[in-house]
Amino acid sequence: MQTYQLSLQNWSQESYIKAYRFAAHAHQGQKVPGSNIPYIMHLSFVSMEVIAALSIEKEHEGDLAIQCAILHDTIEDTNTTFEQIKTEFGESVANGVLALTKDNTLEKHLQMADSLRRIKEQPPEIWMVKLADRISNLQAPPHYWTQDKIIRYRQEGIEIYEALQDASSFLASRLATKIEDYKAFIK
Repeated sequence: MQTYQLSLQNWSQESYIKAYRFAAHAHQGQKVPGSNIPYIMHLSFVSMEVIAALSIEKEHEGDLAIQCAILHDTIEDTNTTFEQIKTEFGESVANGVLALTKDNTLEKHLQMADSLRRIKEQPPEIWMVKLADRISNLQAPPHYWTQDKIIRYRQEGIEIYEALQDASSFLASRLATKIEDYKAFIK
């Protein structure tokens, strides 16, 4: 059997599949809030945004970015621990996922600033995941959101853009467009 090495690709399918399987198991039974869509779809969308950026911005460590994209909600939304991720994927991925995890011990209005501070202490690949996550989330808001919540969510998108845009011009541009388009949901 012949093995092909794509020198232009900065990530491996094996690392993607390993993280995807782990996340699918961890998030089993969860749905995207306000829908019947399996939660793994959100993780697919976030990782797709990261892969699109990596196809243009070759200087990034793709495996770190993709694995963190797929695993970014495991500590926050499942019973998965930092130690489990560290054992399976290494310290860099575990630290990235932990930085992307909201600190629910803080009051809600302090969580974003804390999250962005911790993300900025990580390599740019982790910043990319946060950009991609908000790109993915800036879809039509759930029907039960108030106008105030919609406005705040868009404002958070602007905060994320301003704090992390230097990590990826591709993702920053995508997020800027999504933020602009999100105005349509503000009445």
